[in-house]
Amino acid sequence: MTEEASSFGAWAVRARVACTSRVACTSLLARLVACFALVLVAPSLARAQRPTTVQLWHAYGDGSAEERALREVVRDFESTHPNVRVELLANAFGAYASKLESAIPTGRGPDVFIDAHERLASYLERRIVVPFEATDTTGLEPTHLDALRSDGVVYGLPLSAKCAALYVNDALFSPGSAGSAADFSGEVRDLESILEASYSDPDARPLVFEAENAYYVAAFVHAFGGELLDDEGHYAFVGSAAESTVSFLANAVRRGQIPEEASGELVMRLFGSGRAAAAISGPWLAPDLPEELDWRVVPLPTLRAAGAPLRPYATIEAVFFAAESDAPNEARMLAQYLVSAEAATKRAKIGRQVVSTTAAWNDPELANDAFLATFRDASRNAVPMPTHPNMRVVFEPAMRALRRVLRGGAPVPDALDGGARVFDDLTRAMPARRDPTFALVGIGLALLFVVFSWVRRLRDPNERAALRASVPAYKWLVHAFLAVGLLVVLPLVVGGATSFFAGRGTDLHYVGLANYGDILSARGGDLLAPGSFWVVLLVTVLWTVLNLALHVGIGVALALVLHRPTLKLKGFYRVLLILPWAVPSYVTALAWKGLFHRQLGAINAILESLGAEPVSWFAQWSTAFAANLATNVWLGFPFMMVITLGALAGIPKDLYEAADVDGATRWQRFRLVTLPMLRPALAPAVAMGAVWTFNMFNVVFLVSGGEPEGTTEILVSEAYRWAFTRGSQYGYGAAYAVLIFGILVVTTRLFGRKLTEAPA
Repeated sequence: MTEEASSFGAWAVRARVACTSRVACTSLLARLVACFALVLVAPSLARAQRPTTVQLWHAYGDGSAEERALREVVRDFESTHPNVRVELLANAFGAYASKLESAIPTGRGPDVFIDAHERLASYLERRIVVPFEATDTTGLEPTHLDALRSDGVVYGLPLSAKCAALYVNDALFSPGSAGSAADFSGEVRDLESILEASYSDPDARPLVFEAENAYYVAAFVHAFGGELLDDEGHYAFVGSAAESTVSFLANAVRRGQIPEEASGELVMRLFGSGRAAAAISGPWLAPDLPEELDWRVVPLPTLRAAGAPLRPYATIEAVFFAAESDAPNEARMLAQYLVSAEAATKRAKIGRQVVSTTAAWNDPELANDAFLATFRDASRNAVPMPTHPNMRVVFEPAMRALRRVLRGGAPVPDALDGGARVFDDLTRAMPARRDPTFALVGIGLALLFVVFSWVRRLRDPNERAALRASVPAYKWLVHAFLAVGLLVVLPLVVGGATSFFAGRGTDLHYVGLANYGDILSARGGDLLAPGSFWVVLLVTVLWTVLNLALHVGIGVALALVLHRPTLKLKGFYRVLLILPWAVPSYVTALAWKGLFHRQLGAINAILESLGAEPVSWFAQWSTAFAANLATNVWLGFPFMMVITLGALAGIPKDLYEAADVDGATRWQRFRLVTLPMLRPALAPAVAMGAVWTFNMFNVVFLVSGGEPEGTTEILVSEAYRWAFTRGSQYGYGAAYAVLIFGILVVTTRLFGRKLTEAPA
């Protein structure tokens, strides 16, 4: 019995130990399961606690009132929505649309973005925007909403409206005259009363605006009953309304009532300095006006010649919802907040925007703001800019037509017909889609050939031994190969591949060599017509040769003068002559453009003081080309001068002493000693200068702008226009770039050796 009891006790002990062990194991297992679950759930919990980022893109200028207002509104939104963080990204206005069209389809774009309504059709065509579903649109201006509809669906929420109005400086009107300040105490009677008024300053301009910009000219076209683009996207800047508009503007320019070649900068300078009685511009002009200027703004008046009021284009600025968004709900919340009464009030007060939210105008400060109220009234009577994709193409042909008349005095019907032809060329159908199979097979065979060649070489023991011996050296060059591959080779490959595609924006399709065929055949037109590849190439070659000749000639001549031992103040002269090279090229180009202005430029002022007639520098090819040439020579000669000075310092004096002993003249010393010794240093400088000048985009783009009628364009500026200003035809622009690259490679190959050969 005792033995049994003892056995039972031992069993009980073992049972308790086992039970304890099982409990411990169970507890441990539970802890492991809990830890594992925590590991799985922790990222989700962290994400839930981390704020969701919404990316908002815009094109407001850095530090502008609109940008400051947007930042203030975004801060308010984040304070009321702590789980959402808004990332603002400002973009350059000129490349904004192209960047959106390329970034959004690839998932690298914003969640929401702010842009003008006229690009809606283009964005729908490229499928980068989606409707604002289940979004409250009550309290928004109905006309502004209508501009953002397509097939009855709202694709954006209106933020504000922008249009042109009339800025008036009453101080310039002579009391008691037909256009006295008393006559302008209320509404301006008509535009002609301003043009015909007398002024206290006889040199003052009656009216300033960008008369060559179709955006502003559209107000006159609408007054005469016309339009720039019809509902179907056809060019409409022809016919009686267009002819009446251009004739009216041409007569005003000839009478000196409107300045020639008026840019936005010139409008600001003349009106802001009190030298213009009135200006046609938008709300963007006001922030730059000086405080001491006494001005006010009124809606655009009636045009007496048309018997109707001037009706400008209205642009509705809206927030759009991107098609590819990582945070659609938060993006919709942000968009809804931007159009709320609270946010709209701040945008109006800080950003000086004519907001689309009607409740914001109940604020007493805004209700009594004459400036914003005027633009609000003006926007209600304005014509919403068409949303057709062709709208972005209208401005270049219309500008060319206007410049032919206002600068060159061309017959109005001929100029307008020429603009229509340019529009037809820019909007012609893309090349047909082609099967890429043949191209892909060819690329595959080429790659196989390369691989086969390498394998064949490596079968040689000597090649393998050489490769093994070179491995240590290649290790040190890996970073260089990677850098060259990423920064040089890859862009060349991508650009070359893009040239085989056609389309607008990122909506591309394979067309093979069609782009090259169109370029080389002048798109089926006259090979010697302005703007054709061959004419542009000829202009580019002439541009390069003349610039190089003047750069080298002037640079060498100045270097020889500065190298003379007897010259005093050498350092001072060197600093002065190097300054043009030190100043950024775009600053110099803009300064020289101002010097060549028809009415306000210093060069014409000098000519007039000498009794000569002022020159319209950009009305003819010869003078426009000369203006570009003068600007680039000013930029380029210091480089050649510095190179020559360095080379002159390295010529042994013994050579000159030997030449003197032989009785050589000064010219013989220069021809037989100096030039041969300068050649090794100047040869690479000339080659580099040729490449720089061949691709000197800044000067051509900023000084002449390709005028007249694109005849001063060079290949690189023409490629830029096709890629970024003519409907984003990236494939066509890339084909231009490949041809430029090929021309430079061939010419460098042909003439490089001759330039670098040692003198005999």
